[in-house]
Amino acid sequence: MSELTALAATRLAQLVNGREVTATEVVEAHLERANDLNPTINAITDLQAGSALEQASQVDEDVRRGGPRCSLAGVPVTIKSSIAVKGFRQECGTRLRLGEVAQADAPLVADLKREGAIVLGTTNVPEFLMAYETDNGIYGRTRSPLNLGFTPGGSSGGCSAAVAGQISAGSIGSDAGGSVRVPAHFCGLYGFKPTPGTIPRTGHWPAVAGPSVLLAGVGPLARTATDLAVLTEITRSNGSDDISCVLQFDPPWHDPSVIRVVRVGWFDHAWDTPVTAETRAAVATAVAAMRERGFQMERIDPVGLERAPGVWRLMFGKCLRTLIEGSVPQGYRLHPLAYEAMAPDAEFAETTYEELLQGWVAQDQLRNRFRKLMDRYTFLLCPVASIPAFRHGERRWMIDGEPVTYPGAFVYSQVFNVLGAPAATIPVSTSSEGLPIGVQLVGLPYDDRSVITAVVEVAAALGQA
Repeated sequence: MSELTALAATRLAQLVNGREVTATEVVEAHLERANDLNPTINAITDLQAGSALEQASQVDEDVRRGGPRCSLAGVPVTIKSSIAVKGFRQECGTRLRLGEVAQADAPLVADLKREGAIVLGTTNVPEFLMAYETDNGIYGRTRSPLNLGFTPGGSSGGCSAAVAGQISAGSIGSDAGGSVRVPAHFCGLYGFKPTPGTIPRTGHWPAVAGPSVLLAGVGPLARTATDLAVLTEITRSNGSDDISCVLQFDPPWHDPSVIRVVRVGWFDHAWDTPVTAETRAAVATAVAAMRERGFQMERIDPVGLERAPGVWRLMFGKCLRTLIEGSVPQGYRLHPLAYEAMAPDAEFAETTYEELLQGWVAQDQLRNRFRKLMDRYTFLLCPVASIPAFRHGERRWMIDGEPVTYPGAFVYSQVFNVLGAPAATIPVSTSSEGLPIGVQLVGLPYDDRSVITAVVEVAAALGQA
């Protein structure tokens, strides 16, 4: 039943709960798809068919006994290899952790399993998660199932390739500079970076500390907006030792009729970084659809956030490089991709204590200015990146006569990591080369449920299931 792999996660669960198909049949179909496609795209690096079938058998037994209906009953999922899944390798793309196996499930993985999800495997990443494409010295390159000559993105590129390739029905990645949203954008998926800590990051490696406490979040990738909403709600948990979790926090959930009439600020050019004409057209398409749906759309200039790209560069490119290089053996060199995303040697060497301190202060000032901007708007709508998916190794693009280079092409995502804001990718259109183009919907910190509700509404406005 190969057609099962094309179905949404929520639809698969409905079929399994209704005894129209067994979880075993669902898993077998996805394993067959993995056997056919994974050797080509290299999305899953630790595929455990036996474990998946055992999980499926248990789900089938629970359904036969009339147990409670689980919202992901029998749904095959994949997990980024930086997130702990008991019994699966958690190598994070580095030889320094070759053969490392997780001894316990991360809280979000345990939550997924409680709702009947079945983990097929863990997915490929760049070394230490430091790239917008996926390649490493252990498993090599991951390719987009939509066009093998292009990357599915990074660092959650194995996640996006698995979901877009219909190997899994959903996946969980992590995002400190667009690493969920960019792969979703590249592969025509929905992706969500929550407010840091609302989905617990316990069980993630590297451990979330220092700059990444605000920069990084873990979140889902899915083929439908409804699936994204379900995956987000299931993994939102208070039972974690994540230092930034807000215990007993229950974010508001606004009725869709309220969400549909809120004010949305939109823009398609900022931070001196142009986007392709097709990306601007995708933003315009989303604006028109949202306006027709009832949203109050206003074109804006994100004034006050001019320093955000530089602060992200400091926190990600310099501070995280310091932490990473301080944790590896002397003389060890990371995969070349990592150094392309981080500050180059000369810039790194020039970083001063004063610069770091000023950047730390600037980050708080930027968050305050963002809140003031959002006094008028419930959401922002903007590009995810300057470009659609790029060819493997591509690093420079000419847009409207201006050069855009790597990693600056992804500033539209990076900024919202600095601000700690929840942000989602919504697929809208395709480029002339047939590559997906998404837009980004952003809300205020801790207003995650409103963002997800709006994503579902925007998907409906665009005519997507």
